[in-house]
Amino acid sequence: MRKRLWQALIAVGVILAVLLVPPLVSISRYKSQITHLMAASLGRPVHLSSVSLRLLPRPGFLFTDLIVDEDPAYGAEPVLHANSVTASFRLLSLWRGRLEISKISVDEASLNLVRSGAGRWNLDSLFRTAAATAQPGADGKGLNRAVSLPFLVATNSRINIKNGAEKLPFSLLNTDLSFWQEEPGDWRVRLQGQPVRTDLSQEGTDTGTVRLQASLRRATELRLMPLHVDLEWRDAQVGQLTRLVIGRDPGWRGDLTGELHLDGTADAAQIKTRLRATGVHRAEFAPAAPMDFDARCGFVYHYSARALEDLACDSPLGDGSVHIAGDMPGNGEAPHLSVELNRIPVQAGLDALRTVRSGLGPGLEAKGTVSGKIAYAENAAESSVEKKAPGETKTGKEPSGRAVAGRLPAAAQGPITGSLTVEGFQLSGDGLSQPLQIPKLVLEPVSPTHGKQPGESQPAALAATMAIPAGGSGPLTVSSRLTLYGYSVTVHGQASITRARELAHVAGMLNAKALDALAGDPVAVDLSAEGPWMPAERIPFSDLSSAGSLQAKPGPQPAAEQTARPAADSLNGIVTVRNANWKADYLTNHVEIAQATLHLGNGETRWDPVIFSYGPVKGTASLTLPEPCDAPETCLPSFQIQFGDLDAGTLQAAFLGAHERSTLLSTLLARLRPSSAPVWPQLEGTVKADSVILGPVTLREATATLRILPTGAEITGLDAGFLGGRVHGGGTLHTPQSDQEKPTYALEGQFEKLSPAAVGQLLGMRWTGGTFAADSKIELAGYTGKDLAGSVKGRLHFEWRHGVVAGPAAQVPLALARFDRWTADAGIANGAVTLGQSEVQQGARKRVVEGTVTLGKPAKAAFTASQETQAKKR
Repeated sequence: MRKRLWQALIAVGVILAVLLVPPLVSISRYKSQITHLMAASLGRPVHLSSVSLRLLPRPGFLFTDLIVDEDPAYGAEPVLHANSVTASFRLLSLWRGRLEISKISVDEASLNLVRSGAGRWNLDSLFRTAAATAQPGADGKGLNRAVSLPFLVATNSRINIKNGAEKLPFSLLNTDLSFWQEEPGDWRVRLQGQPVRTDLSQEGTDTGTVRLQASLRRATELRLMPLHVDLEWRDAQVGQLTRLVIGRDPGWRGDLTGELHLDGTADAAQIKTRLRATGVHRAEFAPAAPMDFDARCGFVYHYSARALEDLACDSPLGDGSVHIAGDMPGNGEAPHLSVELNRIPVQAGLDALRTVRSGLGPGLEAKGTVSGKIAYAENAAESSVEKKAPGETKTGKEPSGRAVAGRLPAAAQGPITGSLTVEGFQLSGDGLSQPLQIPKLVLEPVSPTHGKQPGESQPAALAATMAIPAGGSGPLTVSSRLTLYGYSVTVHGQASITRARELAHVAGMLNAKALDALAGDPVAVDLSAEGPWMPAERIPFSDLSSAGSLQAKPGPQPAAEQTARPAADSLNGIVTVRNANWKADYLTNHVEIAQATLHLGNGETRWDPVIFSYGPVKGTASLTLPEPCDAPETCLPSFQIQFGDLDAGTLQAAFLGAHERSTLLSTLLARLRPSSAPVWPQLEGTVKADSVILGPVTLREATATLRILPTGAEITGLDAGFLGGRVHGGGTLHTPQSDQEKPTYALEGQFEKLSPAAVGQLLGMRWTGGTFAADSKIELAGYTGKDLAGSVKGRLHFEWRHGVVAGPAAQVPLALARFDRWTADAGIANGAVTLGQSEVQQGARKRVVEGTVTLGKPAKAAFTASQETQAKKR
């Protein structure tokens, strides 16, 4: 009964407090106190729009539109903004007249982390304020609690990162953040959020979750604050993580988890890390055994000097292990590092390279192990040892008696020492008919060398030379040079075309398929390749200023390092082919190649020259294959072909044989039909010939610009000597789209300064006088000569000044015996050219001449007499 009475009294007291206390509290008075408290605690001006009191479920104030201003040194945008804030307080503190805020909670807030050009972060002053507020009071006993920062909690919030006034595209979303004092001067931070890139659409939560727990204690300077940090990044998908970092998906897949544990101060931080990866592979294939690793590292980091010491990293890899140790002193001093490999599988290295680089065949398999130790220390390169040389005196003269030993400098030692040994190496699969085998290969350091250009130098590297049998008269000599940043390889010697083709496909060479249709004698190879281990990517914050009071000024970058970073893969050199033949699906016969030289470099693949024969047709050609581009129609392969004297009949025999009853066009164009042959590749180029014999006429110094298309071809420019003058023209060819259709042609040309004698000779007549000019446009279709002649139709216009047509009077009208001007428009149809508007002018008289030219071998002309007409007086 007494218990129930007490419960009733407590309930009545609570109700009376809810009813009586709020009216007695001066909200405006506490609003200014709260604003002052928060401003003093954060070291920033604070603004609140409105304040209301809440007693249930816990006593507190409700704020709207909280804004914490930024220090002008970091920009004008507020450092913190929240639409709603709850500040909990102790109820009894109101009766004591001293407001005590125990907790401030914000929801869906936006926090800006800003790094200035001087290298400082905008939260520096917050931590400095926190340290200052925890200092002993004036009496040296208690702590100054007037501006003590309460427990801060942010939920469902966002943290943005800025570089000065520029907002970077990196944020933490769905962030829960807590910041409080465990005891005076002892601070705690807890954070959990999802990293995202705001300038890209991020899919789901594949970037993982970041969790952080940290503590720090007061100190006279921020860099001396004792710290403890536990950071974990879990459930990150490798593809989305790299997309977050570099802005694109390079095609890597797998799961990644990282941990970091820090103890000490910013100037002496003991750090332990762990990076675990499972199922790492490229997106385009799923290997039978994807790459896994579990790397653990420990080191001491000095923030002020940007120095790292006592580095020790260990990771199992396959059946072996990797150990990395060393120091990176900072302040421009050279690092000291060592890498020790213990029976690392070569397959693991291939998988790692294939994961970060596309183009390496997924079917390749490697056997063998790598063991050894490599150490890097630039100071070693500066040391030298002097040796005595017998028989040399101080004066340089040899004594008659006992020889006096002199001193000679020894060869300077490079910064890299040690070696790596590859045993039992074998590369197979992915189209290799026979495995590549090297029983033992030693990678040894080579000293830096000076380049050909002033100031250019090559960095220290590991190098090896090997001989690989490849089906030639001698082996291929392969020299490799491996640096921290990339690789360089030279290949010299001979290889069979089959082996060269296999190696080109394995190396992922562009246009390697062009070798598939090539056969013949071994090729001579003289190639060099270089490139980075990974494509160059922009790393976040890599362009931020490194200045600042807590940062060391970077030392000068070695010249060797400046010239040692290849931006992209490059392949240069030549491949020489002799006594080979090439067969393409869209050609009827093989092309015999006496000699061809392949030039690689400057972003293109170029065959120049190619000395070839196609049956009795002989010529010289060049073919340029550019690198693939986003718009293939703008970067087509280009060719040039040069013939000597070319006869159409010989060309027909080359394609079809001398006794073939059909024609060149009938068989060649039949292969263009979609139902029976592959589509021709898109090409553009120029064909030249000293002469082209077309039956009774010959084209001299002919040049034609062609564009080969899947649906036919375009002649965009034709220029040649023709009948004593020149012809300019063009045309199109459209291949049939079904077996019932025939190829169609549209041709047009302009003839200038033709010789009347040559034109008359075609018609079996004797023409003399001034030059002849004409233009024509025709259309025709078919495969055989009969089909083409029977289908031709079009028009012809010509003009002839001061001419004479000689011949029997029965064949030549009187008007054509001698004239000043003859113009005519003719129609072409049904195998004949029929004169339409034909007018012959002699002095003031004009006459009409009619006639027909029947196309054939030879052509026949027939004219009819016409009545003279008196020209109009001018």
